[in-house]
Amino acid sequence: MDIRELINLDDVMEELGLGPNGGLMYCMEHLEDNLDDWLTEELDNYLDDDYLVFDCPGQIELFSHVPVLRNFVEHLKHKNFNVCGVCLLDSQFMTDVTKFISGCMASLSAMIQLELPHVNILSKMDLVTNKRDVEDFLNPEPQFLLSELDQHMAPQFAKLNKSLIELVDGFSMVSFLPLDLRRESSIQYVLAQIGNCIQYGEDTDVKIKDFDPEDDD
Repeated sequence: MDIRELINLDDVMEELGLGPNGGLMYCMEHLEDNLDDWLTEELDNYLDDDYLVFDCPGQIELFSHVPVLRNFVEHLKHKNFNVCGVCLLDSQFMTDVTKFISGCMASLSAMIQLELPHVNILSKMDLVTNKRDVEDFLNPEPQFLLSELDQHMAPQFAKLNKSLIELVDGFSMVSFLPLDLRRESSIQYVLAQIGNCIQYGEDTDVKIKDFDPEDDD
């Protein structure tokens, strides 16, 4: 399905004189108004065991400040879809602890707003020239993060740093799955983690057919 069949961002920007962010917000709110009509009709074209991936806009406001995507998710759940959120964090964030914490906070905001099982993926690993730069951030210890953050921030932010690290660690947001598109095993592992979250394929398990016991003669 393609939302541009319902509404087009370029048309909205031209006709209403909105910028990219304002136009996108208008489009998403228009989608929200048509969940019961257009989206329901589109979803009816798929089978019960189809695996759907929705490529969402990257603007963090849609995940943290407005209820559009949350209502979208609730609509999918009402239609008996098992849903999980997949947050992609650019591998460039892993070379700087301050950017890493910022990425974690953005992902955490989306997780709380959407109230979904969440998989955090470190994307573009195939573009990283020195993977040692990111290894320390794949599954870091809280004390390591705090030490690194204190070195990058002024002393007056020490208590804030400690609170941020405790928040990230408390919500288990410091674990990321590296995704290297050149490696089939990396792609399969990520898909397996997502499938586990949505319990994909469980309905296709082998079922034992009931039968009547044979009569003893």
